[in-house]
Amino acid sequence: MNTLTAAAQAAPYRDRKRYAWILSILVPAFAGSGALLVMWTGDPRVAWLPVLVNYGLIPVLDLIMGEDLSNPPESAVPALEADKYYRYVTYASVPILWLSFIISVWFLATHEMPWHAQLALVLSAGVASGFGINLGHELGHKNTAVERWLAKVILAPTGYGHFFIEHNRGHHRDVATPADPASSRMGETIYTFVLREMPGALRRAWRIEKDRLGRTGQPVWSLHNEVLQPAAITAVLWTVMLVWLGWGALPFIVGIAFWANFQLSSANYIEHYGLLRKERAPGRYEVCQPHHSWNSNHIFSNWVTFHLQRHSDHHAHPTRRYQSLRHFENLPQLPNGYFGMFLACYLPPFWFWLMDRRVVELAQGDVSRIHFQPGQQARLMRKFGLQAAADGARQ
Repeated sequence: MNTLTAAAQAAPYRDRKRYAWILSILVPAFAGSGALLVMWTGDPRVAWLPVLVNYGLIPVLDLIMGEDLSNPPESAVPALEADKYYRYVTYASVPILWLSFIISVWFLATHEMPWHAQLALVLSAGVASGFGINLGHELGHKNTAVERWLAKVILAPTGYGHFFIEHNRGHHRDVATPADPASSRMGETIYTFVLREMPGALRRAWRIEKDRLGRTGQPVWSLHNEVLQPAAITAVLWTVMLVWLGWGALPFIVGIAFWANFQLSSANYIEHYGLLRKERAPGRYEVCQPHHSWNSNHIFSNWVTFHLQRHSDHHAHPTRRYQSLRHFENLPQLPNGYFGMFLACYLPPFWFWLMDRRVVELAQGDVSRIHFQPGQQARLMRKFGLQAAADGARQ
């Protein structure tokens, strides 16, 4: 028995998901393939296929395949993170997603199609570009110059390059507090959240970068500004496309960019819904912990998003690479992967029915751990008996 145990301990760790990560290239590529499918088949209706796969098939696969609760042993993590194969998978996605954006805009601007096919292509290209923002999220957290620049490059097509600053130095600092426009509140719909989150993210990114440049004595309006760097790439790309394709391409560029950015907002909305870090002193909150993020271990959608859904470990350890992110017991768990949860949050009454009770149960009735939408707190406390529980605790 001792010999077998020693042999097992000596055996090198093998990542069983190693080649599954190729799906994080293939599925986004398929999401952006609507124009190619229409060209190959001549049938504009097939433009809806990538949309149906992302919002229909993937949630079903998550339900069928279930959850992955496995973790790499900590002794294997240094070698796992040093393995360049995992970086090459992310690098390979960048040109594919750029091509998806360019081909989709070109096809929409140069081919007559019924309105429903145009809508499908905008949505599918927007989904693909949303995967690109997720890729920028993974790359932007790393310390190598190559990865950080690739993050800016992949965020540029949709004009959301400020996410590179806003997420890393804003959201991670303020997450699950009232100061964070990217943390949603219990009782807040996705639609009111977007109106707060999108402009708030841009303002925070600009303020953070302006402060940084001021401390280093560099001008704000220069290419030292890491908000302006990806914005310059966006301006060049969009200008070249408009010169090439004409002004008729602009609505398609803007539509694809908006839907991609809305996918990011959808992810932000579900990742921290209703969760609140405790305030230790005015404006000062407890350190972010894994239980301040909603987690999902659903297998397929994690394979196609570079483990984005192991979000709890990511917030606790933001530089940890996707292949090393871990599952922890007793964390806030979503009932499906992100794609299924996106559909749920687009229907606010269903979302509230699905998630509000989970927030209350997670907080164990402690209202200091619930992030309420202003104007909704009293109603929600009455609905879930929170005021009565708080009164009972004081007596």
